[in-house]
Amino acid sequence: MPETPTILFVCVHNAGRSQMAAGYARALSGGLVQVLSGGSEPGDTINPVAVQVMAEDGIDITGTIPQLLTTDQVRDADIVITMGCGDACPIFPGKRYDDWELTDPAGKPADQVRLIRDEIKERVSTLVKELLGSRSS
Repeated sequence: MPETPTILFVCVHNAGRSQMAAGYARALSGGLVQVLSGGSEPGDTINPVAVQVMAEDGIDITGTIPQLLTTDQVRDADIVITMGCGDACPIFPGKRYDDWELTDPAGKPADQVRLIRDEIKERVSTLVKELLGSRSS
């Protein structure tokens, strides 16, 4: 693993789950992890309920824009975290791929999106601790 590992978060629209995960990865790693995100069919805007519930936890994702997943992003990533995008993600040998089964927050009320947010935060926290802990070994 390189000194600054790169995580790529991928979901279909890059408007909810992957953006929340990227926000937490940036915040929880203190800049010690490079964070990328993309979608197989990116939406036009970030889910406003995702923005709201992230702000409630002190994470600002208002400046993010859904992006199309690129082959270069996958190539540059050390770890690719997929969230419901199926086979849309290109596979490169030697990469670590994890699929996080998470409910899509699109169209869900804030109380349900908070549950998704909390699960994402827990998973990202575990991943960041694993990555940063392995740097000192």
